[in-house]
Amino acid sequence: MAETPGEPRRWRRRGGDRRSTRTTRLRASAAVAVLIALAVLLVPPLAQLDQQAVDLSAKLLPPSWHHPFGTDDVGRDLLLRCVYGLRVSLLAGLVAALAAGVLGTAVGAAAGALGGWTDRLVMRAVDTLSSIPHLLLGIFIVALFRPGVWPVVVSVALTHWLSTARIVRAEVLSLRGRPYVDAAVSGGASRWRVTVRHLVPGVLPQAGLAAVLMIPHAMWHESALSFLGLGLPAHQASLGTLAQSARGSLLAGDWWPTLFPGLLLIVPTLALAGLAGAWRDRLNPRRRSELTL
Repeated sequence: MAETPGEPRRWRRRGGDRRSTRTTRLRASAAVAVLIALAVLLVPPLAQLDQQAVDLSAKLLPPSWHHPFGTDDVGRDLLLRCVYGLRVSLLAGLVAALAAGVLGTAVGAAAGALGGWTDRLVMRAVDTLSSIPHLLLGIFIVALFRPGVWPVVVSVALTHWLSTARIVRAEVLSLRGRPYVDAAVSGGASRWRVTVRHLVPGVLPQAGLAAVLMIPHAMWHESALSFLGLGLPAHQASLGTLAQSARGSLLAGDWWPTLFPGLLLIVPTLALAGLAGAWRDRLNPRRRSELTL
């Protein structure tokens, strides 16, 4: 069946529309990420206010010009509390994602490079740990320590490296068949040298992408633990503790103490997902070209 003259033009127009949509999504995600970073870095020092200051005469005030996010049940400014909570949740997510990424990259690279029984043993251990729900295992780890930021970071890091290990192992197995790796082995390079000089640098982009995608996951995990009362202490602001302390206000009909911490969890997640999607398309240009047809 012959193509009509208008079909290639329609395909190109559709591809251009999709490229325009991806560009708009990338710019919006980058703008939101920059705005969040500026808020976390600049609002606390510029505000010059105590986030723990109690004013019972101003409790549960709705959003206004003086209190854009309203106040909580003891009169504390919710905007400042949410920014401090976002700072703590982002710190926990970033550090946990970095630690999980390093651990998963090391385990996956070792399994893929060594192969044989080592690979089988490591991957069976990964499968066994993956069968345990992350939240349940995280609760068990956090329960071993006093409430604080670092037990949550350790908990998230130890329960979220498994997916990175799988991704890195699969990429290492793919790289082992490349001609430049065969040439290095034929030239007498040791297994360690091949792994460090050729395999690990080749998997770093994929490992970095997995770590970026892990940041919002770690934030949600930290918020869930804090919401359950097992993460940060109740007096320390994080998005999870703010949502937990707002339950009574929500039942009384005061929606703002719950809405704004929830939004500050959802918005960074969408922004990071948009940035990670652009990174994924850049790593896989063949997939990007297929999507524009």
